[in-house]
Amino acid sequence: MNIAVTLPATDAVLLGKLNRYLSAVDRSAVVTLGERLIAAAGGIDALPAYKLLVAYGGGKDSSYTVSLIRAVQLQLNVLHGQTFQLRIANMRHAGVPDAVMANIDRVYRALNLYDDERVEVLVVDHQQIRPFERTLPFPQAVRDINRFDVLMNGHRTAGDGRPTFCNSCNLAVADFYGRAAWWQGGVNAVVTGDSRKEQKHYFTWIMRLAERLGLDVATCRREGFRGLLQALDGVAQHYFVELFGEGFDQQRAERRVASGSASADPQFISIYDLVSYRVDDHWELITEFLDFRFEELAFSFTESDCANPMLMAHFRGLKAQYVQGRSYHQGIDEYLELAKALMHKKEMPERLIQLALAPYRDAQGKDARRALANRFAAEAFGLDECQLICLQFAPFVDRGRALSRYITLCHPQRLGDVQRLHQVLAGDLEDPALSLWLNQVSGLPLTAVRSLYAHDLIDFNSDRSLIARVRAGDPHKGRITHQDPVSGAQVVELVSGR
Repeated sequence: MNIAVTLPATDAVLLGKLNRYLSAVDRSAVVTLGERLIAAAGGIDALPAYKLLVAYGGGKDSSYTVSLIRAVQLQLNVLHGQTFQLRIANMRHAGVPDAVMANIDRVYRALNLYDDERVEVLVVDHQQIRPFERTLPFPQAVRDINRFDVLMNGHRTAGDGRPTFCNSCNLAVADFYGRAAWWQGGVNAVVTGDSRKEQKHYFTWIMRLAERLGLDVATCRREGFRGLLQALDGVAQHYFVELFGEGFDQQRAERRVASGSASADPQFISIYDLVSYRVDDHWELITEFLDFRFEELAFSFTESDCANPMLMAHFRGLKAQYVQGRSYHQGIDEYLELAKALMHKKEMPERLIQLALAPYRDAQGKDARRALANRFAAEAFGLDECQLICLQFAPFVDRGRALSRYITLCHPQRLGDVQRLHQVLAGDLEDPALSLWLNQVSGLPLTAVRSLYAHDLIDFNSDRSLIARVRAGDPHKGRITHQDPVSGAQVVELVSGR
């Protein structure tokens, strides 16, 4: 009884503070979305049993979404004495730095989400779901999965940014939705910032991809959200067979996409037509009220919830220096051009573009960023620069086609071992010392390195590979032109990134 009496008054105070930071468009969106939720729930009296899921990555845009949905929850209770249940779920992977968790904590505190019985704040670490805590340790088992995927994707694609860091992660996002939406009885609806057109386009693209792989898409189409996740699970299994090769059954099982059950059938509620995602339109809300901070590892080019784009730039610098015989700084400059184009395409404000580029403004800055990238790679993935350089050469794929060149340039003391290394990689020779060396330079177990040896480097000019088809449909790429230091010829590369 006391809660019912005091909550509207308490909510009114917080809503009043929040409204001072919401634009007229935002306040109108709060009213309209509230009406939509009442209708979706089946009336005001049904609101307390209605549960909404917001997926929160911890970036600037999803922080804005969380604040808007919180405003709707508060306003409905102030106006009607009834409101919905809110589940906010945060998916973590190894590329999420601690600074992002700090931003999430500040947002939760600003919105008084802790200790509100109408709100669940969850952390989803692959198959493990727990209440959010600011310093919740990241599970080593999930870090190991992320590390293995980065290395295998990286070696198959010679370190191309998006396949290396994002392909497996995007499939993990699908799994996250399946787990968060159905956890402990599930939710009634999922909030999305995608338009209905974008949702339909994505659904169609996935189904076409699944159909081309021979999956039963007719059943998936009838199942709605569950069907989409089932299709993505089928795509994931094909993807990891192609990536890992045969004999990695446990690894593939760990990467299944959860697709819920008949116990719940969540609908999607889009806020795309109601809001503006231009961060300048709600800058004070983000930076003042929510106390969101664009700090060193919490903001990398287009991303404010993941530091992997910094590693993508680092990869380009390493490739230029070690594989192409140019300089690390030249590679960084080329990646910055791509990143700048992507940031403009996403309509990021000039102040954020300059903030993202500022650490690379001079040679000292680029060197400092290189050191930071190496520290982050070590902490997040357990990888050192030697292993990152190895990945740029992709020396084991194609029956070790680039092995001799890699050893000549990076490990000349091993030139006398090249033939024996080929034998070890082919499985024709067991040599503990050479096997240990392969593990040290690659970061991979011998079984994985031997699998790379038996598979080709991904040809992005062909659509025979699922990995190539995924990148072909990815808009986050651009052409980079540089001069070959030996021939002097102009070289054009299609590079992906964030």
